[in-house]
Amino acid sequence: MEYSYLVIAQNAENKVQLNSVLKDFETLHHVGTAKDCDEGFNLVLKLLPDMVLIDLDENPKASFQIAAQLHQYLQQMPLFIGLSKAKNHAYDALKNNFFDYWLLPANEFEVRKTVLKLCKIKSKDEGPTKICLKTYRDYHYIDTNEILYLKADNNATDFILRNGTTISAFKTLKSFEATLPKNFVRIHQSYILNVKYISRINYGRSTCALKNVTNQLPFSKSYRDRIDELKRLLSKNAIDTLK
Repeated sequence: MEYSYLVIAQNAENKVQLNSVLKDFETLHHVGTAKDCDEGFNLVLKLLPDMVLIDLDENPKASFQIAAQLHQYLQQMPLFIGLSKAKNHAYDALKNNFFDYWLLPANEFEVRKTVLKLCKIKSKDEGPTKICLKTYRDYHYIDTNEILYLKADNNATDFILRNGTTISAFKTLKSFEATLPKNFVRIHQSYILNVKYISRINYGRSTCALKNVTNQLPFSKSYRDRIDELKRLLSKNAIDTLK
C-alpha cells in the first residue's frame, strides 16, 4: 500500500535532507511541499495527503492550529508528524494528537518505525471483511467487497450485491452505518454506497453512478460535504486530464 505525504517547512536544508531519506521508501509518495502553514492548510484540503510532515521549529502555534482546524472540513484526517531539531515540542505534539515526532535531521530508522506503525493501523482500519445478516432464522455471511450499496426499506435494509442479489436485514440503515468499513459512505437518507464502485458523480442531477448498476443513486444536500470529499479522494487516485 502507498501513503502520500505533504511537507510543510521553510528551511531548504531540512527539506532536502528529509526528502533524501524518504525517497528510499517505496510506500511513501511525496505529493507536495508548502513553505508555511497557510499554504500548507490549502494544500492539505486540495491534495488530501495521508500524512503531513510539519516543521514545528518555525511556527509551532500555527502548526498545531492546522491540526485542530482541519477537523471542520475533513471527514478523514491526515496523520501529523512533527519535525524538530529538539524535543521541546514533543509534549505539545502529543497533546494535539500528532501521530509521531521526528528529530531533525531525520534518520531511516525512525522513518521505518513510523511506516510500520502506519501499516499496522491502516490494516486494522479496514475492519472485518464479512458481515452477518439475519433474516428470521436465516443467517447470511457476506463479503463486504461484494456489496454495491444499501437501501433503506422502512425499518429494514436491503443489501444490493455485485451478482444482482438483494438480501434484506431487519435493521435500520443507521444501525449499519456505524458498523460497516470506512469505504461505505452515506449519501442520502435512504442510501449507503460502497465507494470502491463509484464510476460517476453528477452534480447537475445530484446522483452517483456505480459499476454494475443501471440506475443511479441520488445524494441529498445534507450529505453534499461527503460527496465533495469523495470527489477529492477519487480525483487524487485518478489521472488528471483537467490541467
